[in-house]
Amino acid sequence: MKTYIGLLRGVNLAGKRLVAMAELRDLVAGLGFARVRTLLQSGNVVFDAPAAPAEKLELRLEEAIVRRFGHEVDVFVRDLPAWDALIDGNPYHAEAKSDPSHLLAMCLKRAPGAGANERLSAAIVGRERGVVAGTLAYLVYPDGVGTSKLTAAKIERALGSSGTARNWNTVLKLRELANS
Repeated sequence: MKTYIGLLRGVNLAGKRLVAMAELRDLVAGLGFARVRTLLQSGNVVFDAPAAPAEKLELRLEEAIVRRFGHEVDVFVRDLPAWDALIDGNPYHAEAKSDPSHLLAMCLKRAPGAGANERLSAAIVGRERGVVAGTLAYLVYPDGVGTSKLTAAKIERALGSSGTARNWNTVLKLRELANS
C-alpha cells in the first residue's frame, strides 16, 4: 500500500459544489482505500491504496464524485514521494518561513511545456511571482490571494492546464497527515 494525497478542485466555495468531508471519507473508503482522512473543508483527502498511476486514481475518484455528489470535480492525486518532492522543490524558501499563507503550490493536470514560465510571467500584472516546474506551479501573493488579479482561471489559461492550489500551511499539514 502507498499513501496518496488527493486534492479536489473548487468544492465548498461560496456554497457551491458542496462535498461534506465525512461523505468524502466514506466515498474514498468505499472505493477500497484505507486509512482515509481529510483536512479542512476544501477537499483535501489522504488515503492508502495499492500502487497505481496517479491518473488512474484521479479518474476513479472523479467518476465516484460525479456518481455520489453529482458534481464534475477535477481531482489531483500525488503519492507521498511526489508530495515530498513538491515541498523540496519550492523555490521560495524565505516566503515559506515568513509568510506561508501567501505562498501557494498549484498542482496541474499536465505539464504546460516550453515557455510556461514566460506565459505565467506575462499573466502577472501585480507584485505576484510564480515559477512552473513540471506539473507544479509555485505562486507568491505578497498582497494576498483574495484581491489579486492573478486568478486560478488566468493561470490555467496561461498554462493551458487545469490546476488547484493550496497555501503552504496546508501543503505542510497534508504531509504531516500523510505521515501519521
